[in-house]
Amino acid sequence: MNSFFSRRIAAWVVFIIGLLFMFLGSAFLLGSLAGTSRFSVLLSFLFVIAGIFLALLAIKLNKRSTYLFFAAFFLMVGFYLFLSALGIIPRVFFYKTWPLISVFSGLALLPAGWRSYGQLRSRFVVPSIAFVILGCLLLVFSFDIVDFSFKQFIKSWWPLLLAFSGLLLILTSLGSKRNVGVDD
Repeated sequence: MNSFFSRRIAAWVVFIIGLLFMFLGSAFLLGSLAGTSRFSVLLSFLFVIAGIFLALLAIKLNKRSTYLFFAAFFLMVGFYLFLSALGIIPRVFFYKTWPLISVFSGLALLPAGWRSYGQLRSRFVVPSIAFVILGCLLLVFSFDIVDFSFKQFIKSWWPLLLAFSGLLLILTSLGSKRNVGVDD
């Protein structure tokens, strides 16, 4: 009986190592064809592997939405870095693309909420939308798409931001009132 479990564990370890080698080899092949550095491909690959590992933990540890949030976040960061390393997405320094962290965080909240409740709930959707909108707004200023600064925007449009914050709070409270009594 004990040898059965040890063979099964050994088979899983060999399978996972095989998957790692397959993904790493494919990533380095694509990277070498595009003429990129091995470090940038390896870094993106490490983020993808961390995301896959956390996704497996989320599946194995039932209802662990925190693992799924970080899994989705790391996968998005890894794929972004890989596409950037291949030159598909133009290489821009971090000072220009840092708002993508907010966008990735907002998008990663959706599968985490789905995993927790089996459906989308306002306690995950509303903050997710807020993070994505905030990230997109900051990207507009980061890439200098508009001809005025973020400081000028805040000075002129702060009442709209206040109203938007109030709307988010109302939507969150309405969603939580509707779901009272439901398995929260």
